[in-house]
Amino acid sequence: MGSKYVYHGIDITLDVYEKLCTVIGMIAEKEKKTFDACYALFATSQTYDALQNEESLMWSESAEYIVDEYYREQNVYIA
Repeated sequence: MGSKYVYHGIDITLDVYEKLCTVIGMIAEKEKKTFDACYALFATSQTYDALQNEESLMWSESAEYIVDEYYREQNVYIA
C-alpha cells in the first residue's frame, strides 16, 4: 500500500488524491496540454509540495485557489 495522508487521525488520502486530479485537470485544460505533461510540471512546484503536506491545509482549499497559487508561483497569469 502506498503513502497515506493523515490529518488529526483522519485519513485524508482520498481527499488529497482527488484534489490533485482536479487541479492537474484544470491546469491541463487551461494550458491545452495532456494530463501527464501537466502532472510532470506541477509535481516540481512548491504548490504541489504544500498540497501533499497535511499540516499546510492546502488540501482543504478549493481547486481554483490551488491553481491560482500554482500560477502565482510560476509568475504567470492565464485567464
